[in-house]
Parts: sequence; structure tokens; C-alpha cells
Amino acid sequence: MAHELTTSYVKDSISLFLYYKKLGEGALVQCPDAGLFATLDKETNSIAIIVKHISGNMRSRWGNFLTSDGEKPDRNRDSEFEEPPKTRAELFTLWDAGWKIFLDALDGLSDADISKTVMIRAEPHSVMQAINRQLAHYPLHIGQIVFLAKHFASDDWKTLSVPRKGSSQFTADVAAGLKSQR
Repeated sequence: MAHELTTSYVKDSISLFLYYKKLGEGALVQCPDAGLFATLDKETNSIAIIVKHISGNMRSRWGNFLTSDGEKPDRNRDSEFEEPPKTRAELFTLWDAGWKIFLDALDGLSDADISKTVMIRAEPHSVMQAINRQLAHYPLHIGQIVFLAKHFASDDWKTLSVPRKGSSQFTADVAAGLKSQR
């Protein structure tokens, strides 16, 4: 993840979310179709179900973010864990729709908004708390997606971060890049 020095909480949060979005997409595109819908056991969610849940959460929490409760009356959270999308295209449609709602809401915020109060399940949260709540929630699920996609891709998996036994080369590349910027 490219680091940019910022003193803006909103800007930094958006940067982090975009990083995790990219990780999730990198995993989704590498996962074989069958792996998107498979579960490891009866208590494990498939990637498709996880995407459906994230998208449902984003729609509910971030639609009309500053003006309505983040748990919308029409959300049926339990149904997010049933009947996954049937195709890769449907899965990406859900993924893209959720992220659009979420990122549009974040893009509309300024640092002056972070102390405002919003409601989530009839409980007051500052905007900062609502963002932090999602900084814990979405990366958790994206980590699950990455784990499952890596499992199902097996030997075809291409790392999304520093490769195994590649730390020293990665560090050298970063140092070389910093030196060339001087």
C-alpha cells in the first residue's frame, strides 16, 4: 500500500478502505468460479455469502449516512447469509454496488463531520466511531475472502502483498524508491 502523509482522518480512512477493496478484488479475480460458492464446512460462509453480507452492510450503514439510522428497516441481515449470488457477474455487481454507496458516503465527508452524531441500530456513534467500526468489520471479511480465495486457487495463487521470503527485496526496492525521490 502506498503511504501518503496526511492529517485528514477522512482522507486516510478512504485510502485504507481502497487498499482493502483492492485486496478483496485481487482475491476475487484469482479464485476459481467453483471456489467463490464453496464452503469449507457447514459453519463457514462462502466468498459469495461474505460479499453479499458486506454489500448489504454497506448499503444499510452508508445510504443516507448522516440523516438516517445505519440499520435500515428494509435490511434483513439474516438473509445476507442465505442464497448467495449465483454467478461471478452477480457477485461483482453486489460488490461494486456496496462499495459505490460506501465510498460515495465517505467522499461526501469532511474532517469537520467526524464529530457529528449518527445512529446505528438506534445507538449514537460519532462519524469517526462509525468509520472505525467499519475499519474493523470490512477488513475482517476481506481477510476471510483472501484466505478462501488463496485456498481455492492453490498453486495458481499470486500474492497480493510482500511475497514469502521476499521481505529483503521488498525493503531494498522501497529504499531505492525513496533514494530516487531525493
